[in-house]
Amino acid sequence: MRGSIDNSLVRFDYDLPDELIAQSPAPQRDASRLMVLRGPLTEHRTFRDLPQLLACDDLLVLNETKVVPARLRGRRSGGGETELLLLHPADSLRYDVAAKNWIAMSRPARRMHAGDRITFGELGEARVVRELAHGLREVEFSVTLPFEEFLSRAGQMPLPPYIHNDSMEAQQRYQTVFARVAGSVAAPTASLHFTPEVFRAIERRGIEVARITLDVGVGTFRPVTAESVDDHIMHAEAYEISEAAASALQAARADGRRIVAAGTTVVRALEGNLAAFGAVTPGRHATDLFIRPGFRFRATDGLLTNFHLPRSTLLMLVSAFAGVQRIREAYAEAIALRYRFYSFGDAMLIAPER
Repeated sequence: MRGSIDNSLVRFDYDLPDELIAQSPAPQRDASRLMVLRGPLTEHRTFRDLPQLLACDDLLVLNETKVVPARLRGRRSGGGETELLLLHPADSLRYDVAAKNWIAMSRPARRMHAGDRITFGELGEARVVRELAHGLREVEFSVTLPFEEFLSRAGQMPLPPYIHNDSMEAQQRYQTVFARVAGSVAAPTASLHFTPEVFRAIERRGIEVARITLDVGVGTFRPVTAESVDDHIMHAEAYEISEAAASALQAARADGRRIVAAGTTVVRALEGNLAAFGAVTPGRHATDLFIRPGFRFRATDGLLTNFHLPRSTLLMLVSAFAGVQRIREAYAEAIALRYRFYSFGDAMLIAPER
């Protein structure tokens, strides 16, 4: 499809008033607004309506990744404060508390050089081993306690830079109620709206739920700077599909039932898996799949998602799913109706046709 689709970056831009960037989560997770796109029709609901908006034979797929307190603030050996955002171990894309060497985003990167040390009080230090592109560094840790405990004491939840709210509530709410497998540096935000009550309603309707994991990393939120979207290079992210989830996905596909992905990370894992192996294949894998207009979806029929930043790969994915013009119109309507945007904002369901 390369060259046949207009994927210039400007097509994925829009203006958003600052006051619509949600700085705090909704008082109740499932009270968030939910825009429903069903073909040319648009409905305005609340998230707690989701179970009634799905068909009883749908398969809902969740990403049960858990965000780790991967943002570390310390002091450089040359003086001055610095910040590290740990992405993954240096030799693996998978989260591993036994790893000593990590790839991290650093700030200010221009002052972080090989050999520099960052101290974290009495908890330990990190040494810069290598300088990498895009502000990344390989750092080696020497800490005085188990690494997971070190992160819990020295680290913070990596809230996005557009959220200017470091309150304890914001830290605690930047995690899904079903998070289980540690490994992400950003939340699967579409799933922040789920509550036990919503899950009970899903269960009462008999809707099947499958759970996978994708460790959300720099590939998800790295900005697009190329003038043409097709020139952007995605970083790989690790994911895992269990035997049980693979069986559920294969059965749904065989039966012609709809697969509804809770979040763009689920879409990326499922479509990446099918693109790589030709069939749903369980196990631990990684994908650098970049989904943008022109992509043919084979593994997902419906998508639950939040409202995304302009010029982002996430906006490109939802534009590929629903159509560029359809998403532009939906975002304009959301702005006019004062929907709340981004991680702590409202949600959208791109529903499959019944």
